[in-house]
Amino acid sequence: MKKVLLMVVLLLAGYSYSQNNTDPKLEKVGKLIKATYYHDNGEIAQTGYMLQGELHGQWFMYDVNGKKVASGKYNKGAKDGKWFFWDDQILREVDFANNQITNVKNWNQSEIVSIH
Repeated sequence: MKKVLLMVVLLLAGYSYSQNNTDPKLEKVGKLIKATYYHDNGEIAQTGYMLQGELHGQWFMYDVNGKKVASGKYNKGAKDGKWFFWDDQILREVDFANNQITNVKNWNQSEIVSIH
């Protein structure tokens, strides 16, 4: 459980802001702001929505090569529902309620049938 929490913190810290000051792209979509953050190499690091300055709705996170490493939903700044974290041959399914981890399930490649 501590490893998953540490991984979540590291992912968010590492992908939140690129070191070469690549400017994030912010677009107004109705009441929401669509935010896209970039790695130093120009690849997308994170993309998702904000509502009144808080992360809100679906977010996707990618490594420097453009491979998806995490996805999940925020509800007014708090992680909520199912999040998925990809790490080599392991997929971690992490359930959140009110920004707290409630369950963690690890899937290896042989157990995964299909994830969309």
